Amino acid sequence: MSQDPTDKSRRHFLASSSVLGAAGALWAALPFAGAAGSSFASSLGSDMKADLILFNGRLHTVDREKPTASAVAIKDGRFLAVGSDAEVMALRGSATQVIDLHKRTVIPGLNDSHLHLIRGGLNYNLELRWEGVPSLADALRMLKEQADRTPTPQWVRVVGGWNEFQFAEKRMPTLDELNKAAPDTPVFVLHLYDRALLNRAALRVVGYTRDTPNPPGGEIVRDANGEPTGMLVARPNAMILYSTLSKGPKLPLEYQVNSTRQFMRELNRLGVTSAIDAGGGYQNYPDDYQVIEQLAKDQQLTVRIAYNLFTQKPKEELTDFKNWTGSVKLHQGDDFLRHNGAGEMLVFSAADFEDFLEPRPDLAPNMESDLEPVVRHLVEQRWPFRLHATYDESISRMLDVFEKVNRDIPFNGLPWFFDHAETITPKNIERVRALGGGIAIQHRMAFQGEYFVDRYGAKAAEKTPPIQRMLAEGVPVGAGTDATRVASYNPWTSLYWMVSGKTVGGLELYPQGLPRATALELFTHGSAWFSSEQGKKGQIKVGQLADLTALSADFFSVEEEAIKWIESVLTVVDGKVVYGAGEFDKLAPPPAPVLPDWSPVAKVPGHWKPGAPLVAQVHQCAGACAVHAHSHDRARRSSVPISDFQGFWGAFGCSCFAF
Repeated sequence: MSQDPTDKSRRHFLASSSVLGAAGALWAALPFAGAAGSSFASSLGSDMKADLILFNGRLHTVDREKPTASAVAIKDGRFLAVGSDAEVMALRGSATQVIDLHKRTVIPGLNDSHLHLIRGGLNYNLELRWEGVPSLADALRMLKEQADRTPTPQWVRVVGGWNEFQFAEKRMPTLDELNKAAPDTPVFVLHLYDRALLNRAALRVVGYTRDTPNPPGGEIVRDANGEPTGMLVARPNAMILYSTLSKGPKLPLEYQVNSTRQFMRELNRLGVTSAIDAGGGYQNYPDDYQVIEQLAKDQQLTVRIAYNLFTQKPKEELTDFKNWTGSVKLHQGDDFLRHNGAGEMLVFSAADFEDFLEPRPDLAPNMESDLEPVVRHLVEQRWPFRLHATYDESISRMLDVFEKVNRDIPFNGLPWFFDHAETITPKNIERVRALGGGIAIQHRMAFQGEYFVDRYGAKAAEKTPPIQRMLAEGVPVGAGTDATRVASYNPWTSLYWMVSGKTVGGLELYPQGLPRATALELFTHGSAWFSSEQGKKGQIKVGQLADLTALSADFFSVEEEAIKWIESVLTVVDGKVVYGAGEFDKLAPPPAPVLPDWSPVAKVPGHWKPGAPLVAQVHQCAGACAVHAHSHDRARRSSVPISDFQGFWGAFGCSCFAF
């Protein structure tokens, strides 16, 4: 008898409870855990009627006590009831909005535990997105079209979320190709943390010449005559990339507001309802938080944000944090925008950029003496903190500092965690657990796995990061993306990586991925710990915040390759529909017009998806294709029943790279 893959994955959810049980016990022991559900449920009166009922669905609640349901009732932004259609319909009143889910799979709203949403929102409308684009030919045509419509003095910027391994051609664009696509419009293309490509027009406006010295930790690549070629390389410090990017024009305030709304809508389209913002370089507090605070004040946020404060001044980090702990109240704000502590940068000497094209950097000898007073101050003030750490060698030294401070000023349950931790060892995982810390993991290996394997070998990559060992040790783990400057903000790319163990280019890194239910739990309930909101969000459970998403396909049964293309058809935040597509498109508010009208978002609204008009535009061949042996023009216009569009274009790409 064939086995229903959906039932198998649901059993994985129950089986994964034993793996996640130890971490769950830690979460449940915290004061807030479980409080929302019990107190809210006990306050319900017999005449309570729902504001919104969703029924006839396949709900995966991420609640071990009630893992599945078919309906849910919502009242005042919280889940009022979760159960069968009949049970929930009993709460229908004359004013209740009722939505038929048409058997769609429904999950809690996704919560990205490491996203640079605030900074990304300010710039979203300025950036051309190559995420998911299947060929370099497509990407270059997109760039050319955008350059043609971009007014002076604006740039065309491709900033993160892609790599050459996703392309059929398996290569990066050349500088000649960028110059041909945009001879007069400045172009800046950021590739991971390792390099940026600037066309000749961009070199002119940033002012790099043969006389410009290389900055510390970076290189301006030059030709035989000493002239800059247009390539900037991080060796290994990425500040050369970010400082150059910062030279570009900024949007005026009105457009930054629109840009942030467009970015949140794109996240809602992918099922994201919460994010923990990790701060970022050139993101100054409070100046660069005006837009997000205005949107919160105007009740226009459609993604809940908990934000950490990221130091901006090398050698003055302690001063930054003393100023902030004196002026910012911990957790100030509300359920839509609230402060979350310090990080991910605590001191600049502790930054170990994960550029796997370069050797592992050794942190400066003064790192410990820089880090200790900052951590000591944060613990004294009872401010939670997070710290960027890629390599185990860095983590060992950081833990030495934490343990020293803890001996003098006990952490005593103060939330803290490492971000990334790709090469952390079992010994250091145990040390994290002993100090009550967590680990926020992201899918950076999905974009840099090929480079890691080239440098360190396939065997080393098999446990990079060692998620299953973290879970087995009972350490809280939350999933995220680290978007937007390196990896994609698409949570389904991350979920695909966790489940399949493969990079976006198809390289298999791990012999066995995570069960799908476990991966989903890390992106929902797991991430809530990292903003001290466990028990308040992350599950479809009575009393929790009413955030959920109905999916375009069943995550638990589709083929692995199809996970990458899942998106939301209905996203609910705070009990209100914020995004709808397909049969639900009339339920959501209409999208705001994109400002300015020349923005790349007006033509390329976000992550590429199969069936996008792009493929029908860029390939101009009419004859047979030498790679695919078919009439390519006819084939590209047809609805080809395949799960991997990149595979369709072939290992060498098609032979008609029309420019």
